[in-house]
Amino acid sequence: MELSQAKYKSGIYIGNVLEVRKEENRALFQVLAVLTHPNQGDLHHPKQIDVPFFHERKALAYLEKAWVPFSTVKPYEGELPDYELSLKAAWEAACERLQNDDSDWAVKSLQLLKELRKEYSF
Repeated sequence: MELSQAKYKSGIYIGNVLEVRKEENRALFQVLAVLTHPNQGDLHHPKQIDVPFFHERKALAYLEKAWVPFSTVKPYEGELPDYELSLKAAWEAACERLQNDDSDWAVKSLQLLKELRKEYSF
């Protein structure tokens, strides 16, 4: 099976497409690795903190299946990284981006990511 990458909410993942429903623009995607950790907060009001609920967004789990927009599915070129190592690298990259941002959104997002680290156990 050919590896693909796809977006789910604000995260980007490597995995396999299990089913496609083109007329609905969606594909059933099974996660094998994480490229980009999802952003924290409200996806409908990005980078805003004054929202009804500031979401903690975990990365999809290893072998988790999700319906992703088919239009975001692309072939993945390269070696498949280990899930745990890819999750840690994506989490670290997200933290690094936020550390250079002194907005309230970045501070709150970084706080949530640090809480997620405990759940991720690395």
